[in-house]
Amino acid sequence: MKVALLGASGMVGSRILAELSRRGHQVTALARNPGKIAALPGVTAKAVDASDQAALAAAFGGHDAAISAVHFTASDPKVLIGAAKASGVARYLVVGGAGSLEVAPGKALFDTPEFPAIYLNEAKAGGVFLDLLKAEASLDWSFLSPSALISPGERTGRFRLGADQLLIDGSGRSAISAEDYAIALVDELEVPKHSRKRFTVGY
Repeated sequence: MKVALLGASGMVGSRILAELSRRGHQVTALARNPGKIAALPGVTAKAVDASDQAALAAAFGGHDAAISAVHFTASDPKVLIGAAKASGVARYLVVGGAGSLEVAPGKALFDTPEFPAIYLNEAKAGGVFLDLLKAEASLDWSFLSPSALISPGERTGRFRLGADQLLIDGSGRSAISAEDYAIALVDELEVPKHSRKRFTVGY
């Protein structure tokens, strides 16, 4: 599959890039600084400005799918969605955030008093992105929210998927490695099960 990956040099994006390469996909890895993109089989690095909708649409064009792995506060969701639509890609997958997941009916994680203030703007921007996707009539999108804690770790392939509720394990922890997150995202790319939906992954 030919895949355009925006944000390919980031913490999560680089793990997605490695997973795509591992599975034999042809990837155009997009970042502001392509020199930071890992040299991997099947990967072509390319510079792009995520704020330039026309340039982004051109970079997405000709691919079977586009994946967005950029920070919400460092990008404009209307520009990203507009580029995906203009490019004609069949699918658009977004690396989401955990903040908009529900911890109780109608109550998002970012509305709890324990949510770290330092991440609040990013989390709420992610919620706005998700709402904009839900309003799209034509784009075939999926938005994958991680668990509350996502960090570099082990690629185990053992995890659970959920819908709009935060996943918590038996010890009360909500976590996923960036490597296992990447597996879940690429699984969705290869065998779509959450078209026009948000879903989540955790242990």
